[in-house]
Amino acid sequence: MQTKERVQAAQKIPIYNARTGGIEMREKVVKTDEEWQRILTPNQFYVARKAGTEPAFTGKYADFHGDGIYQCVCCGIDLFDSSTKFESGTGWPSFTAPIAEQNVRYHDDTSYLMHRTEVLCALCDAHLGHIFDDGPPPSHKRFCMNSASLNFVPR
Repeated sequence: MQTKERVQAAQKIPIYNARTGGIEMREKVVKTDEEWQRILTPNQFYVARKAGTEPAFTGKYADFHGDGIYQCVCCGIDLFDSSTKFESGTGWPSFTAPIAEQNVRYHDDTSYLMHRTEVLCALCDAHLGHIFDDGPPPSHKRFCMNSASLNFVPR
């Protein structure tokens, strides 16, 4: 008999690939905490798998200005294009939009006596950060992400 987690992993979901410009059907990535701990650094595991937050102004991409794509540190799918990155002054890398809506999903987060919208990787459910309505026009969105949840790939 298959476990619930393995059945979920067999689910295929559409994911946008920036290199090909197309949609690929990818199997949902599901791993145990032990498997993730073997792959990720302790900080990456804390942030991406346990919904932690890195301190402001400490992440490697907070003041980074390279041209390329930010990918999920856990599964490697494309999440944000550097062309949508902006200086929010918050101390975390901020973007106006994901590279494709199907590559992220949203979850109500009521932790710390606040109501926020959490942003997760659609393929592996990694915690990426939160979205706020105080970004620049035209979207007025600020995807406030954790560097520990991202890998940057130059164009």
